[in-house]
Amino acid sequence: MMTLYIKRGCPWCDMAEEWLSQHGHPYQAIDVLSSPGDFASMKRISGQSLAPVLVTNDGRVLADFGPEELPGFLA
Repeated sequence: MMTLYIKRGCPWCDMAEEWLSQHGHPYQAIDVLSSPGDFASMKRISGQSLAPVLVTNDGRVLADFGPEELPGFLA
């Protein structure tokens, strides 16, 4: 299962969750604003503090993206 680091209230995060759900991609959403440890993990993984950040099962990382980037990244 993929991991999606999000910030609640972030429109890009909402769009990413909607796109992944609509296209049948299972993921676990982690709200980094509710956990300093998860926020630190997202920063370490992505090299920045912006969300969303998607981590695939094979460890690929897509950071600070819009939903239009997901089809190519997940292909």
